Amino acid sequence: MQQPLKKIIIERLQREILDLEGFKAKAQHTQSKLGLRILEDNFPNQTFPTGTIHEFISERPEHTACTSAFISGVLTRLNNQNGVYIWIGKQKQLFPVGLRKFGIQPHQIIFINLVKQKDILWATEEALKCKSLSGVISELEEITFAQSQRLQLTVEKSKVTGFILRTQTERINATACAARWQIKPLASENEGSLPGVGFAKWQVDLLKVRNGNTASCVITYHHGQLAIVETANTYPLTHQAIGS
Repeated sequence: MQQPLKKIIIERLQREILDLEGFKAKAQHTQSKLGLRILEDNFPNQTFPTGTIHEFISERPEHTACTSAFISGVLTRLNNQNGVYIWIGKQKQLFPVGLRKFGIQPHQIIFINLVKQKDILWATEEALKCKSLSGVISELEEITFAQSQRLQLTVEKSKVTGFILRTQTERINATACAARWQIKPLASENEGSLPGVGFAKWQVDLLKVRNGNTASCVITYHHGQLAIVETANTYPLTHQAIGS
């Protein structure tokens, strides 16, 4: 086989694989899905992957809380506030009305509370099969590579985006998820000299991106928008490619 033809075939297969994994090719002049171009540029095709699994690491309860808020803001941007979601967890810790601040109305979410982790995992897989859903959020203590691979294969068929919140971080193993995130709360800042609690601000770390780059930045959520903080306190973005 001639070398140019072989290269063309390999590049075409790579594009097809990325499409199956949720990394759709970016059309010319395509707008950013999240409005966070600096962050999204670290993904393959410079676009936030949908129809795939995102993994979030939460070491403390406050990390889980701000991660839930961040995911809510992301879902709102991806689905124009018209999506329907399933949120699966072990305890009723999430306050649905509080999600309004981040763009999601309580009636948009179906909550499922289960005791056993195996039941949460089963419900997560079944929910991800439902093509009418805009997203599935699942609170899992841990997940094996084989389990994550099974979920990934499921969303490749349904095109539903899954968000896994891992709350047990003693053993962080490899998974088949498209990206691994960690969200931590930062002190809020008020506009001008206004009193009271300011807008939400988070340290957002992309710890792993399949076929992409790691990144770290500070993101705020105010006036219904996610925004990267453009100040001296912004964490520098890193560009270290890592595999799956």
